[in-house]
Amino acid sequence: MVEQGQRSWAFRLLGAVACCVLFAVAGIAHAAPTLSGNYRDVHPGDEPAKVLAEAWTAPLPAFDPARMQLFPTSGAGTWVIVRALPPWTTGERVLSIHNPGAGKVSLYYAPDDRVTTALDDFGPPLHGHGRVAFAIPASIPDSRPLLLKFEPSDKAPGAVTISVDSWPDYLGDDATWLVFATACFAIMLTMALMALCFALILRDMTFGWYAAYLVCYALIQGLKSGFVFHPLELQMLAGLGDSLGTAATALSVSFAALFMLRFCKADDYVPLLRTPVLAFALGMPVIATLQMTGVSILVSTAHLLLQPLLLLGAVLLLVAGAIAAARGSRHAWFFLVGWTPLLLLTALCGAQLQGMFAGAPWLPDAAIAMGAFEAIVLSIGLSDRALTIRHDRDKARQLADADPLTGVLNRRAWTDAALATLEEGMGRPVALLFLDLDHFKSLNDRHGHAAGDRALVAMAGALRHELRPSDLLGRYGGEEFVALLRGAEREHAVQIATRLCRRVSRLDVHVGGNEMLTVSIGIAMRTPADTVQSLIERADQAMYAAKLGGRNRVVCSGPTAPTLVRSKAVPTK
Repeated sequence: MVEQGQRSWAFRLLGAVACCVLFAVAGIAHAAPTLSGNYRDVHPGDEPAKVLAEAWTAPLPAFDPARMQLFPTSGAGTWVIVRALPPWTTGERVLSIHNPGAGKVSLYYAPDDRVTTALDDFGPPLHGHGRVAFAIPASIPDSRPLLLKFEPSDKAPGAVTISVDSWPDYLGDDATWLVFATACFAIMLTMALMALCFALILRDMTFGWYAAYLVCYALIQGLKSGFVFHPLELQMLAGLGDSLGTAATALSVSFAALFMLRFCKADDYVPLLRTPVLAFALGMPVIATLQMTGVSILVSTAHLLLQPLLLLGAVLLLVAGAIAAARGSRHAWFFLVGWTPLLLLTALCGAQLQGMFAGAPWLPDAAIAMGAFEAIVLSIGLSDRALTIRHDRDKARQLADADPLTGVLNRRAWTDAALATLEEGMGRPVALLFLDLDHFKSLNDRHGHAAGDRALVAMAGALRHELRPSDLLGRYGGEEFVALLRGAEREHAVQIATRLCRRVSRLDVHVGGNEMLTVSIGIAMRTPADTVQSLIERADQAMYAAKLGGRNRVVCSGPTAPTLVRSKAVPTK
């Protein structure tokens, strides 16, 4: 029932996320257009004035600047003309190009006056957050066409949208995006840091692979959006965005595969897919290495193999996670809820670069948000894993510390706990009780070892009932038990020991004839010179004195010899 409830919750959450994405893609509303645009390839001998004149006299391919458009940067680049539609305004404005990719873009204020910038540019021009921005002075009327040139580049182009806004609108939109992106990246990196801490504390590489995956994904989105350049100002990464992004993409899915294998327990639930997933995880770093070599044939090979392998690997991880979840892997459901929407958005963003979903310019930002969502979901799953590991370790420690028959502390665990108690100092008195069942050998001989085991279990239960939770009770060996009483003075310890004798007598365990199962108890009070071993030895000597004195009695060790403090513990019916 619990697993069915988890599956139902996972399916509802996954369905809600998928529906939001699909409905937004299918039914996005368009505001009234404020810009129109035309474009054409750059030809040899082109001049800005000639291109603007041609735009008035010859029909050029049109596009909607508010919808995502892919401008080729191969060859000599692309000319883009943007016109503001009436009613026109006056004043300073800002032209923004969203998601421009890693290439450079130029704006011509005049035929001989242009400004060139890029996401990774740290020069004088205006730098937007998540966009390429150009300041338009008030001297350029709103009715005048603006000429842009997407410069030739061997780097991957972006599917862009273009807008022209007043300075207040631009600053408000820029601040909103900056807060949004900062929050998303902060969530991803915080979750990665938390996972790294868990990896070090628990010594579990599942958390380490997850932290590495999150860092790579945050780097990918930071490079695509330009966040690592502005506002982070990581100038050392300028010019490396394309190659570094490709390497980070390959490594991210490699780390995701290694994480999935351990997190979803692929060895137990999907053993047949373990080898393909592991091969994929080990192969992607090879692709990243080829990409970083700079050798043209190796780079071309890596670029050719990267996208097909990414697609196959992502689907493989999804299938493996789904099978593991169906076969009972609790954590596979967390993986599916976090991985599936992110995989869907990644596929949609890739389709945008092929000219699809032009009416969903928010998809690149959604990919950033979905990275934060996945980080939260999988971190919850990892927290659940950490609690499970802790529970299993506590259970294993409890089993290792407990006597398997009686359930009290075994000799080793009791000795360790007693040592820790004595190391607390002499601030509180400590009494040690050494208990030994009387005629226990006779009980085993006459009634069998099963009867003896039942007597030991009953004895342990009686002792637990009489002692305080803070008292340390353990089985020392055979029919011998020890109890360390914190804060018990001599008289109090004797009273407790006498009560224990009476409680054992009332168990009504017949040894044979008229003999009943009883216990003899020796008491030793801790002195400054005592160790655990010396305290046990004195209590043991007192217990033997109780045996010699007739059994079923309490003897407390004195400064020189054991002292009988009660002649006999007579049971009360």
